[in-house]
Amino acid sequence: MIFDDPYTQWVVEQERLRRRRRRTRLVVGGAVGVVLAAAVAAGLVLYSADAHEVPAAAPSADASGTTASAPPGAAALPSGAPSALPSLLALPVVRPEQAFPERAVRLADGSRYERVELGTTTDCADGMSQELASLATRGQGCLRLSAALFTDAARRSQVTVTVVSFRRPEDAWLVFGTAATDPVTYQVVSLDPPPGSGLPTVPPGSAGVFRRLATVRSVVFANGQWGDGSETREAQLTAETEGLLKYVDDKVAAYEQGRDAGL
Repeated sequence: MIFDDPYTQWVVEQERLRRRRRRTRLVVGGAVGVVLAAAVAAGLVLYSADAHEVPAAAPSADASGTTASAPPGAAALPSGAPSALPSLLALPVVRPEQAFPERAVRLADGSRYERVELGTTTDCADGMSQELASLATRGQGCLRLSAALFTDAARRSQVTVTVVSFRRPEDAWLVFGTAATDPVTYQVVSLDPPPGSGLPTVPPGSAGVFRRLATVRSVVFANGQWGDGSETREAQLTAETEGLLKYVDDKVAAYEQGRDAGL
């Protein structure tokens, strides 16, 4: 389990400290900067065969929770790719205001969240681990990375949801499959709370939940932690992280499938 695995925590702590020495910025609308902290602790991969998620060629989890995927570099269009794919790929990649349209979010289960930070960049490597950035440059590369930080109504949780959009679906599915096999190595970084938000910066080395889903040409990551670094209430944190992941994934999927573009 992610909350009591000291080796995983050690690995993530090393990655956190390394990346804190190289802070970076995402720019919101060319104006406000967002400081990124290090990556959160890695968890298990969420994958369920929904209509807008990766088709049959995508990795799937076995009964033990281990996720298998094609070897890196072996990505190809799955047989289940939509027939309208060429016209869908003619759309510009999803923008942050389309992926994260609401500052106040209410999910279907009634839970409420506040979006406290938002950022985007066309230099996708700025928001990734070195290994993920290297993987993302394969094929025709990443076009945009956008991220938002959410907190729950009690302002205890901090969940960063990141949308990484690619020029080709094959490249997105390669990243999705490879990240599923090694979430610690192939990870995105999490947003720190902005000054004045009243939220604490999560203590280094804190446990967390790491999930991802994929759409037509994007991979949506969600990193969830308790703001105080607590290792308790794992089920609650998992539910919040997965709920926000699905919320954003639905927005991205609607756009990339043409449902928000009139196609």
